[in-house]
Amino acid sequence: MIDTHAHLDACAEPAPALLARARAAGVSRVITVGSGIDSCKASLAIAAAENAVACALGVHPHQAGGEDAGRIGELRTLLASPLAVAVGETGLDFYRDYAPRAAQRRLFEEQLALAAELDLPVVVHTRDADDATAELLARFDGTVVLHCFSSPALLPVALERDYYVSFAGNVTFPKAGELRDAAAGVRPERILSETDCPYLAPQPLRGRPNEPAHVVHTVVALAAARGETTDALAAQIDENATRAFALP
Repeated sequence: MIDTHAHLDACAEPAPALLARARAAGVSRVITVGSGIDSCKASLAIAAAENAVACALGVHPHQAGGEDAGRIGELRTLLASPLAVAVGETGLDFYRDYAPRAAQRRLFEEQLALAAELDLPVVVHTRDADDATAELLARFDGTVVLHCFSSPALLPVALERDYYVSFAGNVTFPKAGELRDAAAGVRPERILSETDCPYLAPQPLRGRPNEPAHVVHTVVALAAARGETTDALAAQIDENATRAFALP
């Protein structure tokens, strides 16, 4: 089993302890995500010190109004590491609006261009920005992963364009029926799962810090929604992640 999106550098506990528990739970691989230049450097350090950990590196839309938005050259250098397998997370967040929308769009466009230049997949964060996200992604010809999918209205676009759709712990919440319906509609070869830890712990552990081991609960919920066995879906997701991120 794989956790395709974890913020290990943002967790309170050290990565070795989290990863040991993940392996004990059957989660053998993790993609840790850098959000901002310092976070990207920390993520690379974690991946260098641990087995079966890769990195997605980017500047989050919340940071589009800050100094990291002007450090794309540094991001390009960090992405040259063989441990880096994707650009992101990047995208648009018109729900929190922590940064001006024009700045978010500009930063997203710059990182899409960087992903195209480096032939890397892009990991996309989108909240309340379905139309703008679809518009900008229409110009990108590479692999797209819609991380922590929470926009059922965006599903038809994702299906039409063959995007990967990744579900986090919120798909397990009692009121998340629309997300489970969306998960049931994703083609087998395009579904992924993640924790987005330390955020969004799944329902059985809701309110506690999340961690890679907990992706098991999300896969169980996804399998139930899709009418599949947990083992079969876990194997399919592992295969999908290997393909999407060109993992060894």
